[in-house]
Amino acid sequence: MTTATAIETVPSYVQDSWWTPDPAARGVDARDASTGELLARVSTDGLDLAAVVHHARTTGQRELGRLTIHRRALILKELAQYLNDRREPLYEVSARTGATRTDSMVDIDGGIGVLFTFSSKARRELPNANVVIDGAAEVLSRDGSFLGEHIYTRIPGVAVQINAFNFPVWGMLEKFAPAFIAGVPTIVKPATPSGYLAAAMVREIIDSGLLPAGSLQLISGSARTLLDELDYRDMVSFTGSAATARTLKSHPNVVFGGVRFTSETDSLNAAILGPDAVPGTPEFDAFIRSVVTEMTVKAGQKCTSIRRTIVPNGLRQAVIDAIGARIRDRVVVGDPRAEGVTMGALASLEQLADVRAAVQAMIDAGGELAYGSLDAPPVTRADGSVAAVVDGAFMAPVLLSWADAEAPEVHSLEAFGPVSSVIGYETHDGDVADAVRLAALGSGSLVATVCTNDPAVASQLVTGIAAHHGRVLVLNREDARSSTGHGSPVPHLVHGGPGRAGGGEELGGIRSVKHHMQRTAIQGSPNMLTAVTGVWHTGADRVIAGDPEFGAVAGTVHPFRKSLAELRIGDAYASGLRQVTLADITAFANTTGDTFYAHTNAAAAEANPFFPGIVAHGYLLVSWAAGLFVEPAPGPVLANYGLENLRFITPVAAGDSIRVTLTAKKITPRVTDEYGEVCWDAILHNQNGEIVATYDVLTLVEKEDTLYA
Repeated sequence: MTTATAIETVPSYVQDSWWTPDPAARGVDARDASTGELLARVSTDGLDLAAVVHHARTTGQRELGRLTIHRRALILKELAQYLNDRREPLYEVSARTGATRTDSMVDIDGGIGVLFTFSSKARRELPNANVVIDGAAEVLSRDGSFLGEHIYTRIPGVAVQINAFNFPVWGMLEKFAPAFIAGVPTIVKPATPSGYLAAAMVREIIDSGLLPAGSLQLISGSARTLLDELDYRDMVSFTGSAATARTLKSHPNVVFGGVRFTSETDSLNAAILGPDAVPGTPEFDAFIRSVVTEMTVKAGQKCTSIRRTIVPNGLRQAVIDAIGARIRDRVVVGDPRAEGVTMGALASLEQLADVRAAVQAMIDAGGELAYGSLDAPPVTRADGSVAAVVDGAFMAPVLLSWADAEAPEVHSLEAFGPVSSVIGYETHDGDVADAVRLAALGSGSLVATVCTNDPAVASQLVTGIAAHHGRVLVLNREDARSSTGHGSPVPHLVHGGPGRAGGGEELGGIRSVKHHMQRTAIQGSPNMLTAVTGVWHTGADRVIAGDPEFGAVAGTVHPFRKSLAELRIGDAYASGLRQVTLADITAFANTTGDTFYAHTNAAAAEANPFFPGIVAHGYLLVSWAAGLFVEPAPGPVLANYGLENLRFITPVAAGDSIRVTLTAKKITPRVTDEYGEVCWDAILHNQNGEIVATYDVLTLVEKEDTLYA
């Protein structure tokens, strides 16, 4: 046992340097979950929280604002690669929290994976800028001189992230990643029992040298007055108990000061077994595996763990027996550093006492022990020996059975450990309305699993419970092996839930980035909106090359001859007219096999309310448009890689003519490549000036025209 005098204080990282309090400062002990060994003390006595917030709002905001979204996303990728090579020391620290190797991978590898995902999605789905357009522009005047639209810009304050003890790495990185992409500095406040692991990860992050100054700060210890320093510019993302969330949400700066507050809290998640999923079916087996996994991974200390196992009344005993058998066969409780251990300790002795008290309260309310015991279990020690009594926070998996499926306690008490309850529902002729009703009694949950191979049952259950949940997993034989599982939030999809679950949304891909941004309606002329957004708006100024009859200026260079270094938003090309003949339409129909009657049968086409007679194929017109605007000689345009938003507006009959106007709408240089993407606004008109078709052309263009200069 390490002596108390040798114990160090878990450091904070503030104002771009590591900080610890005076050695004589009061602190809270952090202990090894399996052995009770004193590991460190946690204290923020003397820490100037006002200075921490000020540093984020000034230095952090300034330095993050120097970078575009894509550059920040690339930093996340580089950081993830750096951390991937440094996981082993973090696993060793993680074991002290009671986490097995698998638990640590979920936490550490999962957190690093979030960085990779957000980096990739941000570079694919967001502009290489700091203004994000939300939706199409609205024309607010008859002549098009006054427009309106919505934009997202980063909030001007700090993202305070208060995390739970169960996932000190993943819980931190899943909040940090979207804030960083948005360009908002982060202050992390981890939970004390496992905060030393969060500090170890932050040390690795800082040692990478990749982050801009002020973009990440860590408070290791109490931060009771932190919300006193916040205002409407800032946001708080909280994960933890509903009671603590209520306390924080009642702070005057949240209630009256406009601090944005989101929370992810207690959740009595359900897994519902369909009536078709009887023993012997793949669905029954997958269901049992899922319940046991969620009871034992992280010793059941997951906000997404299955707390209510809802099954047809006729299958209750079969489910209880199968869960018990799998636990007996697969679960070995002990020190996670010991060979063969599959479930470690709870995070602390205090947590163990809380879980036992919650289970006892449920037993007192009518729950019966169907498997397991509240007695201390036999435990495998780090040296491989088995002991009946140890100093760690160990608990055996416990399964409760409830005769009364509507007992309030099963739908209101959460034992945050390796505990689940089995309750039965009535089903008649495949109707599962009773299961829907029971699931809803949880008053809002993060996630539910629906396990069935019957599409009608799946539809009834999902549509019935969706509004009560943030996520629903439909589990059957087709996805049992490929599914990420009931308890695994993925960064692409939202993590949160209504009601008791807190009402927040974390993760969710780009949605979570936008949580850290303000949506603002802007109004102005096309030129002004173009200047603000960096995206060309219809009616804004253009420099047009091509046919003088349609606005081109003599001597203007075709925009396809310009590299990204020369190309500007609003550079355009206007073609001349090309006539469409019946022979052209017939030849295209015969060559492609597209002999739809509107292109081949005059009488049938005239009978159609949309066509004046035989009309040209839309794809013929788009193909001709490319021929009208393309610059054939080699140049900086490397490739056409697609069309977006294609709409056909006015039919083109034989004898009509078409022309095209192409305008550089959006320019997105790629951070890692010698080329970028250009989105061109394409409009086809007929000889009368009517719009025939609209779409966006996407091209890859060199940053510098070096190949053909």
